[in-house]
Amino acid sequence: MLEAYLRRIGLDAPVAVNLQGLEQLMTAHLSAIPFENIDVFLGRQSARGIAAIHEKLAARRRGGWCYEQNGLLGWALEQMGFEVIRVAARVNKVEGEPGGHLALLVPIDGREHLVDVGFGGSQAAPVLLEPYEGRHEPFAITLARRDGWWRYTEDPGGKPFFYEFRAEPADPNRLACWNTWQESDAASNFVGNLVAQRRRGREHWVLRGRVLTVFSPTGASRRLIDDASELIELLRNEFGLDVPEVAEKWGAIAARHEELFGSS
Repeated sequence: MLEAYLRRIGLDAPVAVNLQGLEQLMTAHLSAIPFENIDVFLGRQSARGIAAIHEKLAARRRGGWCYEQNGLLGWALEQMGFEVIRVAARVNKVEGEPGGHLALLVPIDGREHLVDVGFGGSQAAPVLLEPYEGRHEPFAITLARRDGWWRYTEDPGGKPFFYEFRAEPADPNRLACWNTWQESDAASNFVGNLVAQRRRGREHWVLRGRVLTVFSPTGASRRLIDDASELIELLRNEFGLDVPEVAEKWGAIAARHEELFGSS
């Protein structure tokens, strides 16, 4: 299974168990596997357990969301000899139980590093778990302490997005409950909205419903998808996702766009 995962992300062999190896693996994963919620949007369950996640992301060459992406990466890291701590986070909230997002902490030489390939791809490299401000183009990235919590913030240019976590192992049962809520409850942003994201070098491609946004170090460009055929072609050619059945949901995608933005 590990060999198949490495082939999926374009590596010939396991990486060295050090910071350079961790960076190499994270970069390769981000370049190869997009973030997406297509199964949930189509009314299916997300993949559960490493065998099912591996089959989806590696064998079928699909993408996934945080529980799948960081689930697979965490497993692969452990297979190669890294220590991995799975942490639960709350997204865009300063109160309440964490669990709506799964991230990883990876200790290297006694110092923990935040490693997250499941937040859409904004984090391009491991970040030492200490206060940090920098750029992972095209994002400004910060990591800060707040009342016993760590806050990770991404900002592609004026619209920051964050999550908060404690540096302690997550309760797997609570994560499973949050996973079920995210894929089934009407209040979940993933149930009624199509999302695909991909880091492509210094660019970040984001598809939300009918709107494609490409962020780069010099700004952002947007365009509106006109019909189901264009959507399927875009997913296949730009995100590496061959899921033609998404066309069956074009009516819902167009209606959702009009509900949110009108006819523009």
